[in-house]
Amino acid sequence: MMVLAARNGVSLPFADAAAAAAARAHFANLEDFLALYYAGSSVLLTQRDFYELADAYLARAAAEGVRHAELFFDPQAHTSRGVPWSEFFPGLHQAVLDAPAKHGVTAGLIMCFLRHLGPEAAAATLEQALPYRDAICGVGLDSSEAGFPPALFAAVFKQAADLGWRRVAHAGEEAGPDYIRSAIEDLGVERIDHGIHCLDDPQLVAQLEANAGPALTLCPLSNLRLQVYAGCLEAKLRQLVCETRVLVTVNSDDPAFFGGYVCANYAYLARVAGLTPAQLAALAANSFQASFLLDAAAKQRHCADVAAVLQEWQAQEEGEASRKAGVEARGAVDAAAAAAGAL
Repeated sequence: MMVLAARNGVSLPFADAAAAAAARAHFANLEDFLALYYAGSSVLLTQRDFYELADAYLARAAAEGVRHAELFFDPQAHTSRGVPWSEFFPGLHQAVLDAPAKHGVTAGLIMCFLRHLGPEAAAATLEQALPYRDAICGVGLDSSEAGFPPALFAAVFKQAADLGWRRVAHAGEEAGPDYIRSAIEDLGVERIDHGIHCLDDPQLVAQLEANAGPALTLCPLSNLRLQVYAGCLEAKLRQLVCETRVLVTVNSDDPAFFGGYVCANYAYLARVAGLTPAQLAALAANSFQASFLLDAAAKQRHCADVAAVLQEWQAQEEGEASRKAGVEARGAVDAAAAAAGAL
């Protein structure tokens, strides 16, 4: 962020990178984060900026073992600053196109509507996106949740569905389970972003279990940093992952802001929920099943790779256990022989 600000001559409310990092150290709530997020977006002005940002994320994700990523982008955060689609979208899209050969990861782009700008602005954004239709895999709904229920955007989501775009929405992060239910019923979403507040409505949990979806894109470190379920988050994470059959995936949300990319989110969840390697592997497989990969064979291949990694780990653990048992057995024999010799 500081590099791009200097390159583009953009003033930020931070003296240096250390001050910017300090601003990310604590968020009181979602609104607190969004204020910093939009300030950070102001440094992005050129195709090069957007390419470098997306490429840096994809390189980091690939280094952590990510095979496929579906990235949100917020057109209105840029068009509202006078940065046109012709500037920001080619940079993002080229990074996605380069990623398989450059980083060994595939990616898709999900266009999100900023809910605080309202449904009319969302409809205008959809129209602006039509020339890039084939390069966008879906639409979403993000930004300030409270006070902007999903039903406001039913018409634009219907239009997106008619265009063949997949549909997701942030719901049940800042607001309650009624927003999750509305996203499903009014928007026809295929995934719920965050969604942890489904736990406040047992009937909704039962519905998600019975229908095997929509999947929830759980973001543990984001929930921690944004004070979601403050004081009882760890118990809620354990409940969701270990005590329900809701289809859950693990994600990093905005990793540069929330202190951890995807591996850190898995590690945190494993620690607070006491997850076994088999449970972690199941969560990883869920992410492929819930993805918008068009090729079913690719989903099967990735899930098979997850199973193979788990099997390899289990074999190593069994081998290590056998080795330790052998050492202990030899030690016992030696001790017995020594004792017999002393008699």
